[in-house]
Amino acid sequence: MNLLENVKEGLRSVQANMLRSVITALIVAIGITALVGALTAVDGIEKSVTESLTSLGANSFDIESKSNRGQSQQGVLEKSYPRITMRQALMFADEFNYPANVSVSAMLTMIAEISRNSKKTNPNVNIMGANADYALIKGLEFVQGRNMSELEFMYGAQVAILGDKIRQTLYGENEPVEGTEVTILGSRFRVIGAIAPKGGFGDPGSNFDNMIIIPLKKANQMAKGRSLWYRITVAITDPTQVDYAMGEATAVMRRIRGDQPGREDSFIVDNNITLLERTSQIAGYIRTAGFGLGFVTLLGSAIALMNIMLVSVTERTREIGVRKALGATPLRIRQQFVIEAIVVCVLGGLLGILLGILAGNAGAKFMGMKNYIIPWFWIFFGLFVCVMVGLLSGYYPAHKASKLDPIESLRFE
Repeated sequence: MNLLENVKEGLRSVQANMLRSVITALIVAIGITALVGALTAVDGIEKSVTESLTSLGANSFDIESKSNRGQSQQGVLEKSYPRITMRQALMFADEFNYPANVSVSAMLTMIAEISRNSKKTNPNVNIMGANADYALIKGLEFVQGRNMSELEFMYGAQVAILGDKIRQTLYGENEPVEGTEVTILGSRFRVIGAIAPKGGFGDPGSNFDNMIIIPLKKANQMAKGRSLWYRITVAITDPTQVDYAMGEATAVMRRIRGDQPGREDSFIVDNNITLLERTSQIAGYIRTAGFGLGFVTLLGSAIALMNIMLVSVTERTREIGVRKALGATPLRIRQQFVIEAIVVCVLGGLLGILLGILAGNAGAKFMGMKNYIIPWFWIFFGLFVCVMVGLLSGYYPAHKASKLDPIESLRFE
């Protein structure tokens, strides 16, 4: 009896004992469902959270001027550096060739009052000057209108994008904003768009609902010689490459600023990856817990499978004796029962993987995941686990069957 015949015999045995095989497969399926489902849910939630954090700037870093406080630390006076100018910031945006989006922004004021006809806002509106990539990097969505164009940015056009709170104050509920005019610091601006509600995160510069965005060059003109605090934000596609991109950005900025070799940077490069790393770390803990839960469930399934296989050996003692009498070796007997256990496990595993994917995506969807995912890694891992469970659970019963005495087996009733 060769290996192929043992496989066929294993399938015939499963078919002949359908109820027992189905129950055994369901036991394995429950374990695989718990394992694949938990890990799929964690992957889905992690992907959703990562996408959300990316829209908040977790895949980006900022370049800013150093604070010239002049304070002494341990008796040494801090060195003062000139602020980053708009020319230097825009030069960086042009010369930084790494695959990324670069925005340049500056807060003009945080105490502006915006008016339209007879309606006015409170005198606490933030006026942000920015380039066209600012809305993209900050993950701003438009409920009306559009983003500013490159031409509007280059020529400092008097156009404005309204935050949601300002739109609600100056306009009716369904009133269109595009093409209308508002007055900002005594100058009339044409409204080209309105952004969706986004909320604030502590920093006034991130309170987009109470913000108006205008072209950076126009904001620089309205500063009337006052030096603005320019911020460069670089957003890359792959968050794992932030460190490399920061190194490239530092080299470009040092050249633009004329920093001498061997001296410290005259600017600050600050990354926003900490939150994303912390999220990945927490997801790792949850994944480990899910793996542990699935492993315990699979362990119970393996024990149940071994018990059923031992019962099968006892029930088929006479059959084993007939096979040995016809010349079957102990190796072939072991192969027969191990393959039978693996076949049952794989059948249960396929069902468990299907249920695990559905359950995992349902759990992740309940937690806020938007996309449906198929975890190919966990699918192949689940199949591998099924084979190993069948091998380990079936070996001892198979070994016991191979050691049976053929004479005594033929006498067994």
